[in-house]
Formats: sequence, C-alpha cells, structure tokens
Amino acid sequence: MTDRKQSADVVIIGAGPAGAVAGALLKRKGYRVVILEKQTFPRFSIGESLLPQCMAFIEQAGMLDAVRAAGFQYKNGAAFRYQEQYSFFDFREKFTPGWGTTFQVQRGNFDKILADSAAEQGVSIHYQHEITAVDNRDDGVTVSGLDATGKPFSIAGRFLLDASGFGRVLPRLLALESPSGFPLRQSLFTHVVDHIGDEQHDRNKILITIHPQHRDVWYWLIPFGNGTCSLGVVAEPSFFERYSELKPEARLRTLVQQDPALSQLLAKAEFNQPVREIHGYAANVSSLCGPGYALLGNAGEFLDPVFSSGVTIALKSASLAAEVLDRHLSGDAVDWQQDYAKPLKQGVDVFRVFVESWYDGRFQDAIFYAGANVDIRKMISSILAGYAWDQANPFVSQAERRLNAIVEICRG
Repeated sequence: MTDRKQSADVVIIGAGPAGAVAGALLKRKGYRVVILEKQTFPRFSIGESLLPQCMAFIEQAGMLDAVRAAGFQYKNGAAFRYQEQYSFFDFREKFTPGWGTTFQVQRGNFDKILADSAAEQGVSIHYQHEITAVDNRDDGVTVSGLDATGKPFSIAGRFLLDASGFGRVLPRLLALESPSGFPLRQSLFTHVVDHIGDEQHDRNKILITIHPQHRDVWYWLIPFGNGTCSLGVVAEPSFFERYSELKPEARLRTLVQQDPALSQLLAKAEFNQPVREIHGYAANVSSLCGPGYALLGNAGEFLDPVFSSGVTIALKSASLAAEVLDRHLSGDAVDWQQDYAKPLKQGVDVFRVFVESWYDGRFQDAIFYAGANVDIRKMISSILAGYAWDQANPFVSQAERRLNAIVEICRG
C-alpha cells in the first residue's frame, strides 16, 4: 500500500480469526474489504483449543474445507483432574444442537489458513502495516499508519472493525480501556514434545489439571496431532513470585512436578521451545462500538483462558458484526449497542459467571459432582462447548442461579 489515500467499504484491523472471518463474511456479501495486519503470518499465538461452536462460524465463512484439510488434532471434549478426582465431558453429548467436535490447533498455522482463505475469497490483506492514527466519524473513518517499508499510508472506509486482539489498537488510540474487574493473573507456557505413553490418556480432549494444594492455580495440556502439546499454568502473580529466582523453563518444570499425575504423564517430555509468559491479560473496554467502528473479540474484552472461550467469542463477534454491518451499509437503521454489543455481551457474561465460579471453587465442585443427572451434564457440556448464547439452556438464561443450585446440592 502506498502513501496515496486508498478506500474500501470496510477496513479491518488485524488478520487473526475475528478479522479473517469478518472479512470473508463481508466479502461474500459483496463489500470491498481491506485488512491491515501489523505482523506477518504465520506467527505464534496462544488460544489453541477451539470449541465446537467455532466450527459453525468457520463453515459460515467458507473456510471449513481448508481447516479440515490441515490435519489438526481432533477434539471432542474436555477432561478435568483434581488430586484423585477425574471428570470429562464429551461435547457430542450436549443440550444445544450443533457441532459437537472441533480441533486443537497450532495457532500460527490455523490463523494463516483462515487469513489465506479470506484472501482467496477476495479480501485484500496488507501485512506489516502498523496503525498510528484513526479519525472516526458516523459517516466513515480514515486509518493512517506505516507500511512494511516505513512509508506512511492512509485508507478511508465506510466502517472500521478492530480485530487486533491483544494489540487492542482502538482501545489504545481512542482511550476506551476499562478495568476488567478480574484479579490479575498470568500464564507460563510452552510447546513440548510430550512422549506420552499412557494409553489411558485421551488426546481428543484438552486436560485441565487443578493444582493439588492451590485450587485457583491450574494447568492446561492441549495435545496436537504431531506428538507435541501445549503446556501451561495459570496463577496470580503472587504465586509465581515464589519461584522468581528460577528461569521460565525451570519454573514451569517445577510447577508441573507439583502435581503427581501431570508430572507422571509428562515424565519424558522434551522442552524444545522457549517458555513464554503473559501478564495481566484480562481486559475490558468502556464500549464495544462508537461512531464508525466496532470492536471484535479480544480487542473488546478478554476474560480468562480456562474454558478456551477466546476464539469462540472472537468468531461470534465477527459473525454478529458482519450481519449488523451489512444492514448498516445497506442504509437500514442500526443501533449498534442494541443489535451488536448487547447480544454479544450476553454470551460473554455467561462465560464470566463460569470463569468466576471456577476460581472460587463452585464450578469445580459442579464438574466433579458424580451425582449430576444426564440432562444437567448435557447443559454444562453445552457451555464448555461454547454455546453460551443458547437461551434455551437454563445454564445460559439463568447461569448464576442454576449454577448455585447445583453447587448447593453437590456440597450438601
């Protein structure tokens, strides 16, 4: 892109899952779409265990065949372990109709597949383009920045979608940042060659392990299809500070050793990738929309990685925004707060209830409760599968009340 002013119907910041899917959906409706991406693909990203709800949006965007052809690890559920307790949910056994299986993906490859698919459908993607300024109005926006060569560029659009994820471009440029209300937590994680020889271990499910002494500390183990897995631990900073004298890899190894079952499972694991850290990732904004723009996915709000809801929320926001934006660009009267922000937030708030109750122990008790009947387990399975917008599910429409009722029974 040159310094000459360009134009498009829709400008999207970020070529990750939300940006790629939104771009493809809008292109399929006949709009000229330009995506501006700061990085080059493939690039590392966290959030590797998809939820079945994602598949509907991938299919809607015409990307299903490309994702299937990639050979990612099949996923049909989630398993949980705490000391001697073990529980699992098969997403095919759920309350809500729809996809019951999905994939566990290396995000570098997955995100590139989605972006390439959007490009093949006619979306114009410009990599290594950094946004430095945005002029937004009700009747359009102008985005300015620097291209891969350091030259200035400017592009005008009828509307702007921010899918910049943790980059949170518009929240920074337009001063939209807002406290999340969640305690600060951080993650320590890497990819390992796992050498898991235990035939009982189900590679078709993400494994969530709760620390045997600290129930607010948990580990993820996400198997991939090539004998590797994503391994991480989440805790508040004060917990990690106890091991501050250790380098990241030694710290992660030490923490894995603290859980007997997990350490046995990974006894032969090779740590052949750098151990990474993310600090204080929970985020929120004062508004998901404004004059000429809307925020998608993590650019608007990120809760916590415990239920792998990040990509699901991102793709739901992309699908919902594309539908509302089509009406907007067609000249219909649109209330972005009522038509986009409110329905998106309904599902996010359901996830919020279960994230908060995970850390205070209520949802953990419900997950391990052996006496739960089949119908209740199916309702919980739907939540874990990403169907947080299904108002027919009592654990969606009355999330807090229903959860507390189950907790009272299983603790009684």
